[in-house]
Amino acid sequence: MNRRLRFRSRTICLSLAFFTIFLHLLLAFVSLPIYHQPCDPPLPPRTHILRDLARTTYTSTGSSDPAETPTETTHRVYSTKGAKKEAKGHEQTLSDMRLPVTEGGNSSVNMPVNVGRHVSHRAGLVEPGLLKLEALFDHPLYNLPVPPIPEEDWLLKVRTKVKASEKSSQMWVSASQEGYEDIQWNSNSNSHPPWLRFHLGITRWQLYPHRDPNMELLTQQLSTHRIVSAVQKSGGTQLKLVMSFPNYGQAMFKPMKQERDEETNYNLYYFSDFERHNAEIAAFHLDRILGYRRIPPVVGRLVDVVKEIKDVTTDRKLARTFFTSPVGCVCFYGQCSYYCSTEHAVCGRPRDLEASLAVMLPDLSLASRRSWRSPWRRSYSRSKLAKWETESDYCSTVKKTAPYDKGTRLVDFMDMVILDFLMSNMDRHHYETFEKFGNDTFLIHLDNGRAFGRHSKDEPSILAPLKQCCRIKHSTLLRLRLLSLPQYRLSDVMRASLSLDPLHKVAPLLSEPYLDALDRRLKTVLETVSHCLERPPEDSGGDEVIYDDIEKDMVTPAG
Repeated sequence: MNRRLRFRSRTICLSLAFFTIFLHLLLAFVSLPIYHQPCDPPLPPRTHILRDLARTTYTSTGSSDPAETPTETTHRVYSTKGAKKEAKGHEQTLSDMRLPVTEGGNSSVNMPVNVGRHVSHRAGLVEPGLLKLEALFDHPLYNLPVPPIPEEDWLLKVRTKVKASEKSSQMWVSASQEGYEDIQWNSNSNSHPPWLRFHLGITRWQLYPHRDPNMELLTQQLSTHRIVSAVQKSGGTQLKLVMSFPNYGQAMFKPMKQERDEETNYNLYYFSDFERHNAEIAAFHLDRILGYRRIPPVVGRLVDVVKEIKDVTTDRKLARTFFTSPVGCVCFYGQCSYYCSTEHAVCGRPRDLEASLAVMLPDLSLASRRSWRSPWRRSYSRSKLAKWETESDYCSTVKKTAPYDKGTRLVDFMDMVILDFLMSNMDRHHYETFEKFGNDTFLIHLDNGRAFGRHSKDEPSILAPLKQCCRIKHSTLLRLRLLSLPQYRLSDVMRASLSLDPLHKVAPLLSEPYLDALDRRLKTVLETVSHCLERPPEDSGGDEVIYDDIEKDMVTPAG
């Protein structure tokens, strides 16, 4: 009897235990979907990526992902030796404008095309591209021997001796000392901040040298250093700000106004288009890949609209334009000639805003610049045409006009034309030079915000100067041919170079259709030069198509 009771009790206990376990499993199963629901309110597209980036990577405090800092990411390209081994599989010869190539073990990367919105980072293509980029910058065309730079060819120089009466002068002290670092600079370059080293490295022929060791630190500080001041820059048709940093460096700020892969409306005139923050960044990388080094360094950054603009601005006019949108985003619009209104406001998501930051050139009081009107400037009219569009012999007139009648000014201008055509920039109405160097100097390629507006259509009129004048530098042509080869394909090295920018963590700076357009347009440039070489000599006015700016018959192996 007792045994039967114990058996029943045990059965009841086991049944209750199984029933309890079943209830727990059922409750966990029902609660699982609820547990995975986000607690945060719905966000605009990609805002969660922007928010995470602002919290964990490139913030105003300079903190970064512990797995890989911005410095480590950039350093990987300039320190890897694998690309040199890849380049040894190819033998390059620079002679008579030919680039015969013997392929070794390195084969080109097949680049699939994805036209979809928000293309993925394509990590599988970036890494081989980094090797190509390293091999490109190791090529002899990017490492031509140069003589020592004479003292008069430096834009600025440090005063080694300072009068006692000047030692206490507050040259770098701003009107407001709050947020700025104590000054401890001297004539030793090691004590100079990166932006000052950049200024002191400008010469008659370039803004910065190839493989500039200062570039990594300069771009890192642009993307991470705390912003202590933000004021609107006067002039221009669209909103831009001047950002100041604790080390007294300054940068030109251009905010994101439209999605990267959003093409310019075909019915919109070039002078009515929005400026693009990613165009400024991409233009800097393209200029460097072409070997020009005439665009000041530009980097992408994620900015907190409240903490890094509204709270630090001393510009009252700018401060009055901040407001909160109906969906809770912080916006502002500033004051300018066009597109500065509530209808064209710049808004964060909800406070995080993508932007480009370009390091400022030396102050005009230290290094004055001259602005030159482009001979092939567009009419900026909806009905009128410019002279170059109606006069068949227009280039002959330009060649007889200073400063294009002597020196390298005309072929330097052609370099800029090729850059503009590759990135489809129709807005090159002016360019600048440093007055100290007179007419014998390089052209500064500033203001590239209206580039990369369209990828599906090329604009042949941008190449009009090259077609009409048929003049190009020997070094430029060789580099263009190099970038047309599979092992140095322009789109591949451009993709890799842009992958080093901080905003690449949000999305690629240029989507695949824009990268494909670079290869297509490069082919058009080379075809244009070929047509020029086929023209009878009398049609070119007796001028040679190729301006020989390097030693002829130079033969140098790669690697």
